[in-house]
Amino acid sequence: MSTAASPAERPARLLSVDALRGFDMLWIIGGEHVAKALDALGGGPIVAVLLNQLTHVRWEGFHFFDVIFPLFLFLVGVSIVLSMDRLQAEAGRAGAVGRIVRRSGLLFVVGVFYYGGFSRAWPDVQLAGVLPRIAVCYLVGATLYVLVSRKGVVIATAVCLIGYWALLTFVPFPDVSLERPNLGKRGTQASAEAPASLLAKVTTTVRGTFEEGRNLAHYVDFQYLPGKKRNLYYTNEGLLSTIPAVATTLFGIMAGWLLTDRRLSGRQKVTWLLAAGAAGVGLGLLWSLQLPIIKRIWTSSFCLVASGCAAMLLGVFYLLIDVWRWQKWCGPFLWIGTNALLVYLAENILDFEALAARFVGGDVKNFLDASVAKGVGGLVIALVGLLLPVLLVRFLYQRKIFVRL
Repeated sequence: MSTAASPAERPARLLSVDALRGFDMLWIIGGEHVAKALDALGGGPIVAVLLNQLTHVRWEGFHFFDVIFPLFLFLVGVSIVLSMDRLQAEAGRAGAVGRIVRRSGLLFVVGVFYYGGFSRAWPDVQLAGVLPRIAVCYLVGATLYVLVSRKGVVIATAVCLIGYWALLTFVPFPDVSLERPNLGKRGTQASAEAPASLLAKVTTTVRGTFEEGRNLAHYVDFQYLPGKKRNLYYTNEGLLSTIPAVATTLFGIMAGWLLTDRRLSGRQKVTWLLAAGAAGVGLGLLWSLQLPIIKRIWTSSFCLVASGCAAMLLGVFYLLIDVWRWQKWCGPFLWIGTNALLVYLAENILDFEALAARFVGGDVKNFLDASVAKGVGGLVIALVGLLLPVLLVRFLYQRKIFVRL
């Protein structure tokens, strides 16, 4: 935990990056609950469309909510560019790499804690998830940024996307069906059948399939990923799918280069971000004719579409906040974005929706449902549940207290 220096001492920040990170995190800490509460209130066609976009696609396809995690990884890449040059100037290349390794390791440990730590016996300790994936992507992305040239970063991005596509398409694996329902927080990994026992029943191999539970990424998780897995034999943040997730972070690094290029005006940067984002979406859709857009195994086509959307969102936020200087509206997003890790952990530990029910649940909820309209009580709980973490980060922001790793 650190207290920020005075504005005169701090290097200039791109408020749009912090605001977009906060916008992204808002949906994670409660935005989707508000949409669901609106649907329970009676919904309507607009709410139905909104709610549909605020749910993940079951397998193949793309909704707005599927860009939330890629957007965060994309912004990790942007932040690497905005911070790493200063770190190298202060600590040198070796010192910067040491800091990258320490920070990644700490973030990985925090991620394990987020999923329950060692509260349950092995193999129900979860090692894979959102924060561990962020840790690995930051480690690889920041290390490449420090050690190789810009051309090297671009080549590494292409290798990640094309190499992952080649693995999924051409590498054979036993034709075993691993599809299982989500275990949830209370499910136990102990019920999983041993790989050797399950594979003993299989006599054929297959390749180039992209069905759930029947693809190379899930097979690799089944064989090599230790600990608890979301779907018993595989998980959404598995081993092999981390390769294209790294590419998402590297795309963010490229966006960071653009934003820090002093040869370009603000409007030119916006044009490049929007154009590059549209190109990424177009290429991803074209690639999806052979390689489907699947978030849960982070296919290369999904990476391009999600990264393209992230670039366009960054372009819009940069235009509004840093070019046109329309900044008053984004205050809550800044509060959240500058303490994103803290609010993410707090949402998991404190359960703001349950806390909100202590204020406006019970008879208050029943009164609102009976006196105003059925479903209003649930909407008020969802809104208060969203307001509580916003008030928390506002309190910290006003006192210039930011949690950093």
